Amino acid sequence: MIKKTNGINNAASLLQKEDSLRNGRNQTNKSSRTSRASKTNRTNKTKMKMEKIIKKVESGQRISAEEGLQLLRDGDLYQLGGLADTIRKRLHPEPHVTYVIDRNINYTDICISACKFCAFYRAPEDERGSVLSFDELGKKIEETQELGGTQILLQGGLHPDKPLEFYEEMLRFIKGYGIHIHGFSPPEVCHFANLSGLSVKEVLIRLRKAGLDSIPGGGAEILSDRVRQETAPRKCSADAWIGVMEEAHNQGMRTTATMMFGHIETFAERLEHLERVRSLQDRTGGFTAFIPWPFQPDNTVYDHLPKTTAFSYLKMLAISRIYLDNIDNIQASWVTQGPKIAQISLFFGANDFGSTMIEENVVAAAGVSFRLSEEEIRRIVREAGFTPRQRTMDYTLVAG
Repeated sequence: MIKKTNGINNAASLLQKEDSLRNGRNQTNKSSRTSRASKTNRTNKTKMKMEKIIKKVESGQRISAEEGLQLLRDGDLYQLGGLADTIRKRLHPEPHVTYVIDRNINYTDICISACKFCAFYRAPEDERGSVLSFDELGKKIEETQELGGTQILLQGGLHPDKPLEFYEEMLRFIKGYGIHIHGFSPPEVCHFANLSGLSVKEVLIRLRKAGLDSIPGGGAEILSDRVRQETAPRKCSADAWIGVMEEAHNQGMRTTATMMFGHIETFAERLEHLERVRSLQDRTGGFTAFIPWPFQPDNTVYDHLPKTTAFSYLKMLAISRIYLDNIDNIQASWVTQGPKIAQISLFFGANDFGSTMIEENVVAAAGVSFRLSEEEIRRIVREAGFTPRQRTMDYTLVAG
């Protein structure tokens, strides 16, 4: 009896285990089916949202920041490229790709900002730091003009000791060569205001009187204060950057806007940046172009971060063209991406090839040193099926 009972008990135990396993499998299968159904529903909802956004873009309607974020997260690269290319053709029906001949002159590498993403700056106590002499400056300008240059891109570090009068004298010296001065990004203007005790408005009035023609969009990086506090806490805030540009526009100056992405920012913060730029353009119409370019991590505090891929760059470029419906021109970044990806950019929303960059130091300090002559730019543009046209800062075409 004992053996029989044990046998029955063993059999019952085995049956219970089998039932338990069967029920577990049933529950697992049910859970799996529920999970698949839920995933399918999410996919279908995402697809429906995407189709709605795409229809808005195709019909020329403005998309919201939320919709822009959806495109950035879920959009197909080629689909986004097609939408961006359609917008480019709508804004620029003639098959022209523009470029400017200029030189990026960095008047000093001495800087108190100490941005974590910068490989170019020297601390004030660093003996290797320097300030460009007017003689050196003059030689660079003459060389630029000999190469057909129409402007100087003038930017530098936030020097702790130079008064506003130093920059006014520099502008008057450069203006003596009869060349357009595209200079002093918003962080520099804010720095001049802080040192002089003047308002941004007063600083810009004085710089304009001394010869400043337009302002570059440098120092924007990502217009989110969380990112700025983490990467460059001594630099001007996002609101201050926008404030300088708005004041410049109100004084009749034209400026550009940039975005350096691919470091610690989130996709949502990229859209915050685009929204800030678009909102200001709605108010003033002062931006001539937008230039998104990827962060170059080598030789910086963030050298452990991976470099932005060409895929991610082209996607962000396309989103910029789609979202910034009130800015006419989007510039390709051959300086960071090289000539081939820049050429492909012309089919992802870019209509401008940027500058010949006779001289460039900041990106080069991060280990990237692409170089293109005017003739090489013209050849690359022609091979893509477009007509190259030289322009000025305000996108007036140069005769010839």
